[in-house]
Amino acid sequence: MPIRRLKLYLDNNSVKYAVIQHSRAFTAQEIAEQVHVPGRELAKTVMVLIAGEVAMAVVPASHRVDFDALSDVAGASADLAEEGDFVERFPQCDVGAMPPFGNLYDMDVYVSETLQEDEYIAFSAGSHSEVMRLRYEDFARLVEPIVGRFSYRFP
Repeated sequence: MPIRRLKLYLDNNSVKYAVIQHSRAFTAQEIAEQVHVPGRELAKTVMVLIAGEVAMAVVPASHRVDFDALSDVAGASADLAEEGDFVERFPQCDVGAMPPFGNLYDMDVYVSETLQEDEYIAFSAGSHSEVMRLRYEDFARLVEPIVGRFSYRFP
């Protein structure tokens, strides 16, 4: 999703946000360090298959997805999606930098409950060099994610 489309969507919904440019980075932890955002506040989007359908699992940069727990939250089998399962849905996004707005692509969004603990959420905004930051409550209002406990912290 080009950042322009996401900005327009947020502007049309009266959401205040900040866009932070950074050096090209590929891991969520690298990005968090570069933009000076705590790893627990920077969300990474993990593309998953829930009962064979593409969905997003959104977890803090410092966490990994527990697929057994995600299956419990979803009430169906959950597996890691392969690039070929979703890449065509995001033609103008860098792979691995999709923003967690699956609602714009008719896909479910599952959010780790730990992301609710902070006032703000930050995430890659379609490229490996831009991050967007906004209030979590605005994100939740627009995306209407399914929130649950399905991630764990890793070193």
